[in-house]
Amino acid sequence: MKLLAFETATEACSVAVWVDGQVIERFEIAPRRHAELALPWAEQLLAEAGIARRELDAIAVGRGPGAFTGVRLAVAICQGIALALDRPVLPVSTLLALASQASGTHVLAAIDARMGEVYSAAYERNVSDHGSRLHAVTDEEVGAPEAVVLPGMPLHAPGIWQGIGTGFAADQGVLASHLQAQLQGVDAQALPHAADVARLAAAAFDRGEAIAADQLEPAYLRNNVALTTREQQALRAAKRETGSAT
Repeated sequence: MKLLAFETATEACSVAVWVDGQVIERFEIAPRRHAELALPWAEQLLAEAGIARRELDAIAVGRGPGAFTGVRLAVAICQGIALALDRPVLPVSTLLALASQASGTHVLAAIDARMGEVYSAAYERNVSDHGSRLHAVTDEEVGAPEAVVLPGMPLHAPGIWQGIGTGFAADQGVLASHLQAQLQGVDAQALPHAADVARLAAAAFDRGEAIAADQLEPAYLRNNVALTTREQQALRAAKRETGSAT
């Protein structure tokens, strides 16, 4: 099983290659450099893993939510490579990829959405003979941090939730303060990784959840998705590079 994965929905840019249970990754906090880094990193990782693009079984992508330009870039690259190779794609929630870094059975993932808002979703971890798997217990949402509500939990219930993501540091930690009594711990510096996207995608592939490249849809959550001229140029450049490299 061989996968190439991209995650560029936040200020972090990361690319990973999964080969039969082993994963290698490039990761860097690189605002506005995602289009510059993603494809060269992919080529470097494939060379490091000793595989050609044609040997890939599928392409995985963090489909958002997150910054519109970053989400759209990763989706465009994923679709371009998958279509050129005639391979399926595996979309993975960026919030789920982030949540997978946390321990515990209850996880709230939150990403700073700017403009006084956060992207968030809550998950519970089910453990079985086949391992553990996070299941969403809320929809992915964007909104004010003080409006986030944990499912079935009174505001002052004893803390059982692990908080993870930059949404907990947004606006001077409003979300962490709002849910303080319900939180066991918080990692407000964590960012999503392509390595986690790859792991989740590999499991989804085994469950038969891969889809055709033309069915891939980004998760924006916000209605305001207009691109600036600079952002449009970056996306066009990435698409050209994807086409020329396949």
